[in-house]
Amino acid sequence: MEDLSCDVLVVGGAGVDTIVRVERFPAEAVDSVMAPGIADHAGHTGAGVALGCAALGLGARLVEFLGDDPQGDLVRRRLARGGVVLSALPASRTRRAVNFVDSAGRRMSFYDGEDTPEMRVSKEVMGGLLRGARHVHVSIMDFARHVYPLLEGVSTSTDLHAWDGEAAYQEDFAYSSDLVFLSAASLGRRTPDVMRRVLDRGRAHTVIATDGAAGGMYLTREAPEVRPYAPATGAPAVDSNGAGDAFVSGFLYARLNALPLETALRYGAVAGHHACTSQGTHADPITLATLRDRL
Repeated sequence: MEDLSCDVLVVGGAGVDTIVRVERFPAEAVDSVMAPGIADHAGHTGAGVALGCAALGLGARLVEFLGDDPQGDLVRRRLARGGVVLSALPASRTRRAVNFVDSAGRRMSFYDGEDTPEMRVSKEVMGGLLRGARHVHVSIMDFARHVYPLLEGVSTSTDLHAWDGEAAYQEDFAYSSDLVFLSAASLGRRTPDVMRRVLDRGRAHTVIATDGAAGGMYLTREAPEVRPYAPATGAPAVDSNGAGDAFVSGFLYARLNALPLETALRYGAVAGHHACTSQGTHADPITLATLRDRL
């Protein structure tokens, strides 16, 4: 019988990123732009969290729909090489994204998803996976929202990414998870209000807003005051792909090892900064030895 035990079960969020490196984003439509490097990487958010957790020594499993195509094969090989156990379900094709990255490491992503009403993880499959998992991270794939009714009593997290605080698509994830990550980039001054709304309307005990080189802020039920946390420093950023996923994996490692919240924020910040110092998506997840050294 297969051993289904793991520290972190990630639901959804694997695909292929085609990284296109440009000097700067075009300000207007042009016929062509010189791109000094174009490469395919196994990526997307769930894969990033799973690979990051595995690199830190956690047992990581990913359940995802993948196509029987070259992109799916690339994802399978990368997860296996990174120590992530894959529970693959059949899909007509594997999700893809084309990400433009400029010389400052900023990203512009064009996402091609693959979600259909038929994409559902069965209760039998999900039930077996849940019996072996300490924590479940739910990526914001449409099919993944349907696992929440099965997660009562299970420790959960999600990352809303660049949610504007209004779109209905992310609400199931925002209000059904114990630990909620989001990006402050698109929220600006509204970030604290949106964080409080997530706490007030949902089951979350902690909400964390990441803000890149500025650090970020956090809010908990025990201390209902939005507080800042400091960014990590070090080598210059060259590619921001996967930084948020790395932050999540560093934070989850610390909390699953019963470290204090402030320590978990430092772990997340260091892991996120490390992701920005290498080109490509999830190309070089930080190891525990490197993370501790950089603390």
